[in-house]
Amino acid sequence: MSKAATVRARSSSESSTSKLAKFFPEATPVRIPVRLTRIGGEGNTHSESTVIEYGTAREVLFASSLPLEFADMLRLQNSDGTLDTEACVVAVQYNGERKAVAARFTQAVNNWIVKI
Repeated sequence: MSKAATVRARSSSESSTSKLAKFFPEATPVRIPVRLTRIGGEGNTHSESTVIEYGTAREVLFASSLPLEFADMLRLQNSDGTLDTEACVVAVQYNGERKAVAARFTQAVNNWIVKI
């Protein structure tokens, strides 16, 4: 006697960051671990480790659990010091505890992302 079984199909769910990247046509997938620090006034700084998932010449997109909002100032640093710059939040897409964030560099960052 055979039994009927239900199998749940695997869905190819997109990450929040991938969905946000659709608004940045020049965004290239990357995986760059960084230390992200929210720059606030009077000792109101928060930081976490995260991964830049997409980048353009001027923007970075990543997931974060920090309390970030539009126009917040951030500092992005990678472990070897080749990326150490400030950026301003230009988009936030909420998805529970973690959110997808896009931030634009406040100054030009040369050769941080190279397309081949």
